[in-house]
Parts: sequence; structure tokens; C-alpha cells
Amino acid sequence: MEQGQAARTGEVQTAKGADFLQLDPTAAPRHGLAGWLTAALRAAVTDGRLGRGARLPATRVLAGQLGVSRGVVVEAYQRLTDEGLVAGRRGGGTTVLTAAPREAPATAETAANPTVIDLRPGLPDLSAFPRQAWLRAERSALARTPDAALGYGDPRGTLQLRTALADWLARSRGVRADPATIVVVGGVAQGLALLAQVLTGRGVTVVGYEDPGSRGTRDQVRRWGLEPVPVPVDAHGLDVEALAAAGVDAALVTPAHQYPTGVVLAADRRRALLDWARSGGLVIEDDYDAEHRYDRAPVAALAALEPDHVVHVGSVSKTLAPALRLGWVIAPPGVRDELVARKQWSDITSPALGQLALAELIASGGFERHLRRVRVRQRGRRDALLAALSEYLPGARVQGVAAGLHLVVSLPDGVDDEAVAARAQAAGVAVQPLSYHRLRPGPPGLVIGYAAVTPDRLRAGVRLLAAALREG
Repeated sequence: MEQGQAARTGEVQTAKGADFLQLDPTAAPRHGLAGWLTAALRAAVTDGRLGRGARLPATRVLAGQLGVSRGVVVEAYQRLTDEGLVAGRRGGGTTVLTAAPREAPATAETAANPTVIDLRPGLPDLSAFPRQAWLRAERSALARTPDAALGYGDPRGTLQLRTALADWLARSRGVRADPATIVVVGGVAQGLALLAQVLTGRGVTVVGYEDPGSRGTRDQVRRWGLEPVPVPVDAHGLDVEALAAAGVDAALVTPAHQYPTGVVLAADRRRALLDWARSGGLVIEDDYDAEHRYDRAPVAALAALEPDHVVHVGSVSKTLAPALRLGWVIAPPGVRDELVARKQWSDITSPALGQLALAELIASGGFERHLRRVRVRQRGRRDALLAALSEYLPGARVQGVAAGLHLVVSLPDGVDDEAVAARAQAAGVAVQPLSYHRLRPGPPGLVIGYAAVTPDRLRAGVRLLAAALREG
């Protein structure tokens, strides 16, 4: 049986390996056969030797040719399946689905060393994008879209997407909003830019900013004329007493999953923050990473509790892909009208075709199915990172693990986290120093992303990071 299968796939057994990709198990580490085989197959997909639709040998056949247990091949195939590179079908074998995700595009930090394992936060797993479901959603949406809908549209966005978002946000985030109150924007970045313009147009020059908090958000609001005033974040989230003492009229917060620490705003502080807003403040809620939960219950959005004093901002950049440039803003009436006017003057309206496809994906249930699959994969990658940290950095204090797409490793007081990140970069792994996200000095740490990196690469990256820490 095995010989017949080998003949059909064109494989010829050899004493040391297989003609298939010239695999030679003698090159594998003694206790890392599955990892070695996974890496070899992934490399063949990446460089095009195994193209879309290519069929992999049967697990029993390849195991026999390599002289390894069938479990080794099964595990390698399963890892590639988890990465979205291959799929097995009953009676159809295992075939290649798509090209492997390459490392993040070279930047000033990584261009000098293209072999760097990039563990910086910021990107979701782009290989998980539901291509087939998105194509079906596009076809279905276009089939029902009248010609008139392809003209210049409502600056708030298509009614189809605003209706779908209203339903989705009510079910998933507790936000009850009429579709008429939702403004579709080009991601959180455009939402913040428009809100900053509204505030500066009213004479507001400063805004409360979580410290540590998103460096990208800080740079964004500064670009539009707002100066961030640092407000401390601790294990319970934003220090609301410090916010009240800061003398600001607006505050940018990430209460569901604080960036970058990962803490959830405690219940008493949520109440205090909403009391501050009712007294005249404006809360801008970036619903960052709210959908990526593993070990804790969901937390309702602040806008669900106080819609008249909270601006709710979200996007699909981390749940689907940043390239879609689709997000939303739900703002109180006093802010919304001017927001819509500035949106219209900015770009008339967001592109309609992507909105229609997303609306169809949400309405059909495809979006929720995608999220369920991605959570399983991301949990596995998080667990792989935690296991590697436990192995190579035993005793390291880790926070932000219950949700999100990154975690923070605390460093001992007095350690220069920027110097550690520089040594890690030189050793071949890129991480972010926690100080990169601070306005004021604070405890050092490293921010490590795991969403866009396979378990094998995560383990290798942590090994290099541990070596860099020992050098210090």
C-alpha cells in the first residue's frame, strides 16, 4: 500500500530521506524533528517550490521515507494547518492553500539584518485573513447592490455597514447605537485625526493620555495639534484621580485592554471615569483588542454605559487586516455633527465596496466564525510564547497575557530596556522597549508581539532574546 502510494506521488524512498524537497532527516536536531520538518515545508511554500494547490505526500508515506514516526509528520502538517498554509480534506490529502506569510516589511531597524525575527507588536496574523469568505461576501454584496449605490455616498458610510455594525456592536460590546449615529472611517487613525480636528477647532489644546500608552496614538494627536498630558496607568488601569487633577477636558483611553500593559480598567475606576465625563469631560474610548480574549470574560465598552459622554472608536485592523482601512466612530450628538462634516471635507466618504463586503461578512456570520478560528490560533501562539519564556527566561514577570496580541515582560529596576532591545536586535530578534510608549520614566520592560509569528519562530526569538539579556 505504501509503495503504491509512493509511486503515485512520484516519491522514491532513499536510505537517508525523500526525493520530495530533498528532505534529509539527518540534518534535523535530535529532539526537534517536527519543528525541522515544519520549517522545511513552510520554506518550500514561501519560496514557491510548493505552490497553491500542491499536494503533500500522505503522512504514512513521508514518515516511511524519512525513517521517522508518523506522529512527527502529523504534527508538522497540523502546525502548517494551524498557520493557514495547508488544509486536509477527507479523501483528498493535504494541499497547500496559500503562500506563507513573509516577515514584516523591512524597516530602518531591520533592513540591516534581514534575518531578524520580528516580535514587535502591531500586526495581526495576516495569513489568517478569510480570503474565500471575503470573496463570497464581495460577490454576494455586489449582486445585490444597485447602480446608484456606486456613486458618491453618505459621508457616514453605507447604510448596510452601519446597520451591520450596530447589530454587531450591540451583541459583542454592549453598545446600542442607531445606524444613523455611526460614522465609518478609514481605521482608528482617521477617526482620531478627525476627532483631534474637532477638539482643536473648539480651542482644546491638551488631552489626557495613558502613560504608558500607544506611541502611535501619541504621535497622531500631536500631528493634529493636541499635546498629550501623561496620566499614570497601574495594575488597575488609568489613575482617574490623576486625570481629574490634570485639568484636561478630554482623555484617550483603552479600557478593555490597555495598550501596552494589557490591564483592564477596574470597575471602581470605570465608574470614576464616567463620573468625570458627566462632570464635563469627554472620554475617547479606543476599543483596542477587545475581540481577542483567551482567559477572561468580556468587558462591556464604556460607551455602552454612558453614550452621551463617550466617543467609541474601533476598527477591523486587528481582527481582519489593516489594509481594509475600515473603522467606525460613535460619538455624542455634540461631537457627531462636526465629525461628519470634517469626514465629508476630508474624503467625501470611505470606499463603498469594502464596506458592503464587510457588512455581508458580518450579517452572514462569517465574521464571527473567523474570530473563533483566529482566537484558537492566537491562543496557541500565546501559549507557545509563554512556554518559551518559561524555558529561556524562568522567573520573568509577564503581564497582559489574558487577551490581546502581545504581552509585556517586566525587567528589573535599573535595567535600560532600550539598550536591551538594541542588543536583541543585534542578536537577531526585534522587540519594543516599554519606555518607547512612555512620556515619563517608569519601570522597564519589553513589549513582545506574537500574532504574526509562528510558534517555532517565537521560540527561536525568545532564545535569542534570553542570550541578549545575559550579555547585559
